[in-house]
Amino acid sequence: MTYTVEKIGGTSMSAFDAVLDNIFLRPKNPYNRVFVVSAYGGITDALLESKRSGEPGIYQLVAKRDEQWADAIDALEVRLKMINENLFADPLNRTRADNFIAERLKDAKDCISNILATCSYGQFTLRQYLPQIREFLSSIGEAHSAYNTALKLRTLGVNAKFVDLSGWDNKLSGTLDEVIVEAFKEVDVTTELPIVTGYAYCDEGLMKTYDRGYSEMTFSRIACQTSADLAIIHKEYHLSSADPRIAGPENVLPIGQSNFDVADQLANLGMEAIHPNAASGLRKKEIPLQIKNTFEPEHKGTLISQAYQPDSEKIEIIAGRDKVFALHIFDQAMVGNVDNVGYELMEMIADESVNLVGKEMSANSLTYYLSGVAKNLNKLLYRAEKRFPDSTITSHMVALISAIGSQINTNTTLSKGVLALMNSDISPIAVHSSMRNVNVQFVVKDEMYEGAIRALHDEFFVQAAKKDKQVA
Repeated sequence: MTYTVEKIGGTSMSAFDAVLDNIFLRPKNPYNRVFVVSAYGGITDALLESKRSGEPGIYQLVAKRDEQWADAIDALEVRLKMINENLFADPLNRTRADNFIAERLKDAKDCISNILATCSYGQFTLRQYLPQIREFLSSIGEAHSAYNTALKLRTLGVNAKFVDLSGWDNKLSGTLDEVIVEAFKEVDVTTELPIVTGYAYCDEGLMKTYDRGYSEMTFSRIACQTSADLAIIHKEYHLSSADPRIAGPENVLPIGQSNFDVADQLANLGMEAIHPNAASGLRKKEIPLQIKNTFEPEHKGTLISQAYQPDSEKIEIIAGRDKVFALHIFDQAMVGNVDNVGYELMEMIADESVNLVGKEMSANSLTYYLSGVAKNLNKLLYRAEKRFPDSTITSHMVALISAIGSQINTNTTLSKGVLALMNSDISPIAVHSSMRNVNVQFVVKDEMYEGAIRALHDEFFVQAAKKDKQVA
């Protein structure tokens, strides 16, 4: 029997009835599977900060010494207990679920209070404790959802086992791989259904190392350490030829098959097929990855494997990212000295916690394509202007759109893509092609983002399909 390690995303977890019917209870034999679950949708944002807007959660309030952090924990407890109320009709199990999360939040509140009290003395600073606070706060959402899921499944006759990797009870320690191996020593997947927290406490510090991609790292390393035949990620959408909200649901198609090169390109654009570090482990172990739609369980979804090579050159997906901050620096004195300037700028980018999406350079200029919170991006611009006062530094908000495929003709893709954009009255600001023949990228004005997606998707999918029919 095929042994799978599966991950369920936060948005899917919030639609738990569908997850229950379409995933957990779907096969007659529910075993020979491991499930890694994310926190319910929006909970990690409330614990840390909003991933999209940067609005502060509990962690950010603590970091700023904002006294409202305790009230935020109380508000979160009410929110989590409302989730429990919707999940458990049985008062006994509802009480168990409420007591579990109430105890976790009380412990978290006590711990933070003690740290803040310690830091009131001059010899201690809050800054040195913030990484640990971020780590244990991030674990609470996954512990809540995993405990609830195991409890719910047991009420339905499934021998589910709650596997808590969060380190809350200090039973597990070591590297991520060591923690996983130790936790699974007493797990029998043939008779038990492990429900595992997406966060794992380990020496590396998952949040410090992988930030919000930590649950995918846990999922990937479990698959690798337990020798899974297949890794599966359940999402609320298909991995399609373009965003259906932009290109139209009637026009897009599920990708079907692809390889890890394509997954890496999508990750760089912020499309969360899988974190690149998580994909790397599966790639090395030659474990294929299946992306499935939670709400269409009959559909096979997309299979990503190292072995896949298309029979012909083919664009598989038009993917993009809007609201990209293009930081451009020009200086005649940079000729022959670009690396030194670039090194300093990369240090600033890391310091300000913004993400590098792309980069281009010439003899006397550098352009960095960045994403992140507006406050951090503006601070980066200020620092760059202050550090390089003799340079001309400008910033623009742009959009990046990529035509991606496992193996494509980059020259043909580039020329067809530019013509398609021009025919839609969209003038590219810049274009880039890849020597690896997997990606051609078009930079356009930010307000042209959706139009560019539609124009490129129409060229490489809708029009291409019409031509194929005419040939047939």
